[in-house]
Amino acid sequence: MFSRILVANRGEIACRVIRTCRRLGIHVIAVYSDADAQARHVREADDAIRIGPAEPTDSYLNIDRVIEAAIASKAGAIHPGYGFLSENPQFASAVRDAGLVFIGPEAETIRTMGSKRQARTMMIEAGVPVVPGFEGEIQDEGTLLAEATRIGFPVILKPSAGGGGKGMRVMRDADGWSAVVASARREAQAAFGNDHMIIERFVERARHVEVQIFADNHGNVLHLFERECSIQRRQQKIIEEAPCPALDEGLRAAITEAAVTAAVAVDYRNAGTVEFLLDESGHFYFMEMNTRLQVEHPVTEAITGVDLVEWQLRAAAGEPVPVTQSEITRHGHAIEARIYAENPFNDFLPSTGRIGRFVHPVGALDLRIDSGVDSGDRVDVYYDPMLAKLVVWGENREIAIRRLRRALARTMLTGPMTNLALLRSIAGHADFVAGKMDTAYLERNFDALLSEASSADQIALIAAACALQLGSAEAAAEAADPYSPWDRADGWRHGGGGVRMRFEDPCGQSSEVTLSGWDGRFAVTIDDVPTPVTASKLDPDHLELSVGEEQYQATVLTDGDSCYVGLDFGGFELRRVPNYDPSSQHGEEDTHPVAPMPGRIVVVYVTEGESVTAGQSLLALEGMKMEYTLKAPVAGRISRIFFSAGDMVEADTALVDIEPETDAAT
Repeated sequence: MFSRILVANRGEIACRVIRTCRRLGIHVIAVYSDADAQARHVREADDAIRIGPAEPTDSYLNIDRVIEAAIASKAGAIHPGYGFLSENPQFASAVRDAGLVFIGPEAETIRTMGSKRQARTMMIEAGVPVVPGFEGEIQDEGTLLAEATRIGFPVILKPSAGGGGKGMRVMRDADGWSAVVASARREAQAAFGNDHMIIERFVERARHVEVQIFADNHGNVLHLFERECSIQRRQQKIIEEAPCPALDEGLRAAITEAAVTAAVAVDYRNAGTVEFLLDESGHFYFMEMNTRLQVEHPVTEAITGVDLVEWQLRAAAGEPVPVTQSEITRHGHAIEARIYAENPFNDFLPSTGRIGRFVHPVGALDLRIDSGVDSGDRVDVYYDPMLAKLVVWGENREIAIRRLRRALARTMLTGPMTNLALLRSIAGHADFVAGKMDTAYLERNFDALLSEASSADQIALIAAACALQLGSAEAAAEAADPYSPWDRADGWRHGGGGVRMRFEDPCGQSSEVTLSGWDGRFAVTIDDVPTPVTASKLDPDHLELSVGEEQYQATVLTDGDSCYVGLDFGGFELRRVPNYDPSSQHGEEDTHPVAPMPGRIVVVYVTEGESVTAGQSLLALEGMKMEYTLKAPVAGRISRIFFSAGDMVEADTALVDIEPETDAAT
């Protein structure tokens, strides 16, 4: 076993690898960029080495600097984590050329499976089911259209190289074929330096099912069952579970056998994942192989009891897999929810800033939090917006879902906007509870899920109002006359009336709460209906409530005007707003469109003085692994452009000035 390893990554996965290494007594060296000098993975490692500025290309993606850090720290091996250089064959080769051990598969395997074209060809030769498609060399537009017609619409165009949804297009018929193919090729060339396309039949209402495989250097290849990963946004998973609720034992045996066959066909080593599409009739098709540890590996660990990172380390050190296939068993059901710094209510745009409080349940045997951040840490624009993963286990799926809902309700993060409200909504949604999922689940249910996520439950409103009022009373009591009702700050008013508070949910719907009384005994009025309430603080973050005949315990966090309420049945995000409706001017962002997120300007499409139409692309902004195109809200003339390609901008910064068409004409 290695005595010293370097983790060539950051955030949650770096912390995850460090945790196993600490248990095994392995000395861990972290690497960090300038933006991560105080990051959690740096704090938790035994040593840390700076490898460059904040930009990933100058730090975490810089092969030479990572290897120099490993050599300088006398590490014997490098764990790549996932993302960054983990599936870069040049990196795997460079690590081995430097005399170090790469904790992952061979470089040639990574290179082969990184090409969708080569992967399809090899799987066809190995007898693994693949989606009907075309991966040929001839790429003229006429040939591609003829092949799409042969396969049968709808089809999906995919770049042979790369992933992440870039360059992918779904075509339901041949209308606009030329323009779509040209657009897909441009995007593929820009993203991957290769415009070769493959065509596959688009499988409607397909599930995304993947199989965890593992292989050592002694010829042993086995699987650790499957995971359901269908709930996604922009081809990015947000909830995963194991086992897949759609598989019976016969189908499970067939799909896991196909995964092992795929691994054997490419002489696979270490941990990997074979991904399949599963259609409604129970047919499955190879989609791709991920030649690394997956983000969602904890659900497999939860149902098998295996530490996959430990297996990775031991296999890379030359040890055989410690068990046979028949000795790997599964028990119970596990679900993972990914917590992202993003705004689901605004097209999932990334969110940045300093984390005020990060609170979540701890100490339960059926709950695991894999996190790369703590309270007080900063979320920057340069990296992936995933902050943490919440993983629950239950004896069966019903129990696991119940525990997931409770855990999400009690998990809160203040500061950057997160997707926690959406995760809570999904966890209680009827289709999810029934296991009715496919890759279009989120798109199909999005409006209903957001509506549910934004709704403010009356108990949450009561908890927020009581917590704020008790907090005000505690602060006022320190300096007030304890015998004077006039100095009370807990809701007493001469002649009645009480204290009025107005709260707004994430969709902008507001509710008014009136609270009268003192010493934690209140009459709380919502929608003209008074309710007797008794409230007392258990500690600064937790409240005990009696509402009528019902008893509740609530977690309540405040951060400025924001208020986060967690109850056993749900979590709620509220914002306290003035009791009056302030007047506002509308239309400023129409003529001075602003950056919807922090990031770097990658291209400017217009020039000063140019006339534009409403909806025309103005510029493209990139941040947190996402590209956003800013479009003209109104027709008019570009009077000023404030930034150039390459400039960094903050969120809500005005980017251009537009003189509206009506003004330009006068």
